Amino acid sequence: MTAAENVCYTLINVSLDSEPPNEVTLKMDLEKGDVKIKTDALKKVIIMILNGEKLPGLLMTIIRFVLPLQDHTIKKLLLVFWEIVPKTTPDGKLLQEMILVCDAYRKDLQHPNEFIRGSTLRFLCKLKEPELLEPLMPAIRGCLEHRHSYVRRNAVLAIYTIYRNFEHLIPDAPELIHDFLVNEKDASCKRNAFMMLIHADQDRALDYLSTCIDQVHTFGDILQLVIVELIYKVCHANPTERARFIRCIYNLLQSSSPAVKYEAAGTLVTLSSAPTAIKAAAQCYIDLIIKESDNNVKLIVLDRLIELKEHPTHERVLQDLVMDILRVLTTPDLEVRKKTLQLALDLVSSRNVEELVIVLKKEVIKTNNVSEHEDTDKYRQLLVRTLHSCSVRFPDMAGSVIPVLMEFLSDSNEAASADVLEFVREAIQRFESLRMVIIEKMLEVFHAIKSVKIYRGALWILGEYCSTKDDIQSVMTEIRRSLGEIPIVESEIKKETGEMKMEDDVQVIPTQKLVTEMGTYATQSALSSRPSKKEEDRPPLRGFLLDGDFFVAGALATTLTKIALRYVLIVQDKKKQNSFVAEAMLIMATILHLGKSSLPKKPITDDDVDRISLCLKVLSECSPLMNDIFNKECRKSLSQMLSAKMEEEKLSQKKESEKRNMTVQPDDPISFMQLMAKNEMSSKEDQFQLSLLAAMGNTQRKEASDPLASKLNKVTQLTGFSDPVYAEAYVHVNQYDIVLDVLVVNQTSDTLQNCTLELATLGDLKLVEKPSPLTLAPHDFANIKANVKVASTENGIIFGNIVYDVSGAASDRNCVVLSDIHIDIMDYIQPASCTDAEFRQMWAEFEWENKVTVNTNIIDLNEYLQHILKSTNMKCLTPEKALSGYCGFMAANLYARSIFGEDALANVSIEKPVHLGPDAPVSGHIRIRAKSQGMALSLGDKINLSQKKTKG
Repeated sequence: MTAAENVCYTLINVSLDSEPPNEVTLKMDLEKGDVKIKTDALKKVIIMILNGEKLPGLLMTIIRFVLPLQDHTIKKLLLVFWEIVPKTTPDGKLLQEMILVCDAYRKDLQHPNEFIRGSTLRFLCKLKEPELLEPLMPAIRGCLEHRHSYVRRNAVLAIYTIYRNFEHLIPDAPELIHDFLVNEKDASCKRNAFMMLIHADQDRALDYLSTCIDQVHTFGDILQLVIVELIYKVCHANPTERARFIRCIYNLLQSSSPAVKYEAAGTLVTLSSAPTAIKAAAQCYIDLIIKESDNNVKLIVLDRLIELKEHPTHERVLQDLVMDILRVLTTPDLEVRKKTLQLALDLVSSRNVEELVIVLKKEVIKTNNVSEHEDTDKYRQLLVRTLHSCSVRFPDMAGSVIPVLMEFLSDSNEAASADVLEFVREAIQRFESLRMVIIEKMLEVFHAIKSVKIYRGALWILGEYCSTKDDIQSVMTEIRRSLGEIPIVESEIKKETGEMKMEDDVQVIPTQKLVTEMGTYATQSALSSRPSKKEEDRPPLRGFLLDGDFFVAGALATTLTKIALRYVLIVQDKKKQNSFVAEAMLIMATILHLGKSSLPKKPITDDDVDRISLCLKVLSECSPLMNDIFNKECRKSLSQMLSAKMEEEKLSQKKESEKRNMTVQPDDPISFMQLMAKNEMSSKEDQFQLSLLAAMGNTQRKEASDPLASKLNKVTQLTGFSDPVYAEAYVHVNQYDIVLDVLVVNQTSDTLQNCTLELATLGDLKLVEKPSPLTLAPHDFANIKANVKVASTENGIIFGNIVYDVSGAASDRNCVVLSDIHIDIMDYIQPASCTDAEFRQMWAEFEWENKVTVNTNIIDLNEYLQHILKSTNMKCLTPEKALSGYCGFMAANLYARSIFGEDALANVSIEKPVHLGPDAPVSGHIRIRAKSQGMALSLGDKINLSQKKTKG
């Protein structure tokens, strides 16, 4: 038998530093030693046999001196020994000594101790010699009636294994187990028996299920799981049986076991598409999400709900459960909340949008009262975005949502405030009926805004949409209130001198002597006991300007110009017109004066000076042309931007719905699992077959598309063909670990002893366990498996060598150096999307940057971008419209996330050098940013490598 066929069920840890024992010493220990010495000797024998030694001389010794012992440890070790010891002669006949062993195990099968009986039955499952099993059959049958469930359970397993391998030894096994099942009371025994019937005689299993179908809900969860599997398989193979078992599946939805409920719900969905069945399954999933505490379970079940939604006929059923789905928001985990909100948003309709908005408003208010948690701000941001989307899709809701959200403009979390501001800007443009309410609310919260970015946005909205005389006057009042006393420079100097005088006065006050804890004197003056209120009393806008942020001054100048030009058109009184315009010009002039003075932390920039000067000039002339530019063109630009955004959203929704409503044409090919592994027909595929493939590790992108594809394209040659030892490895990457299946071939005529695969890793890889040494016969081969854990997304290298001793040679250990195995970063990176604001924020935060120079023979900009997207597995965030057309250069943002939750950003800046002619290759740079250095470098290496592959 080859090493691959010789299956071992037991793993034994070996201390490698100990000296290998010789056969004579072992024989003495086994014959004359006490129980402890015999135990140690038996362990050594087992290890030597596992390493390839035959030791035929010890077989009779063990039968005579060890087999009769009643010590439990010895008995356990003997089970391992008889499993691995060669039981046949070289010509394939059973050894005579095995008859004695067989007799010993017949006695153990009748032993009064249930542990010995049970463990012996477990051992018999591993025997592959019918001559050994035949005399034991009456004793095995007798164990089915033993009082202890442990014995009965293992007897069923033994009968099943023997029936599967050697049916002639027990031809009546299905009938025997069926009778046993009818009378059995123990859950684990029933589960094993039922499992055997499913695989050995499915009709008998169905007959038994029919007799007890009404009592299924009273069974233990392990049996219920097997029943669900049987029903699924039967109904999948024969759809006419569905009506017979669907009631049973409905009953199992009420099971006390979460695992049974989950499997039953999944099976129910595949068996029936009736609205009642879908609703029951969805309700079951929602209950599981709410009751299960593990976030991973919640996410898995949420994914199943999202899969249900993808089906066009199921979506309407799920729409009625939106309020139940929102109960999941009580989970503190942000990822669960994010998925839940997205699902609720996809399912919302005009029937339930009102209830959804009420719940979301309550959640938003709740986040205000929660003590600051790191995810609270992000959750608030998610809620704001969800409400934004609801209001855009259902304009009637905007009126009730906006007042609640506008409270958050003064929030300290800029991200949530920015989302609210974007929402308000869109709402005020689209819904004219709400403008009055929004302006009124904006004026209320304006003075409390703390962030300069939000302040700028609020100024723009007020300047753009205030259309009545009273509103314009209110805006001017708020600006003056936010700016404080003007002229700013003079008032600030007065404050400074006033404070200085106050400090002089303070120093005249007699000092007070205090005694400290150590008994020394300390002097405290009145000056140090009274903090300066200069910083605290500053109005917000004045504070921004004194900090040197004059960009807000440019926005203020534009706002003042807009409202002043509008005021001139509305109010006919010349005196009032001039007064208002003069006030606006005074504010701008005082800001310019402040910018040029030495009071702010940073001086005003030339751009802001130009902007404010232009606004002053416009107000001094008040021409109709400028009025049109300031008061009409700005709004037109916003309108165009919003309509383009809406068109894009509609287009993506249309694509999504087309994808979901894909119909199967009469001439479409049928998918056979063995012939072509397509994923389009997942609902009709055997779910157990799919889950088995997933368990085998075919979860990655490349293999998921064709799980039955040959492994040969992933084999790496490690040594040369002329080396004494040839080795090649199949590298299987499975999410967080890598399995190396190494084939080692002895190409010499000598026996190679202690042949050891020694591996080492470079990068964030960790070898889980050291492969154990082997003994290879001449021209023999063996498979060695090694597991490597992966901790982060970066290129890794596995390297090492094979060392061995040649039997009979006196030379030192021989060594064959292996080629390096490079682990591809692409196995861990998946395309992802984020908003422009999030991209910019991450770009600013990430500390590692890698700049890659474009070096390719591709001559088309768009083709090069597509090539980079394909080779890096990243997603292009820049919309297609921005990339369409041809202007000789291109800039695009790319984004991806790893399975470890790490972000990778890239910016492609490329051009087509015109002076080099039409056939000139693309040139430029790609900048990569990531949180970790390894990821930035690895991604850069991948891009460089893919460019070189493309060349010539």
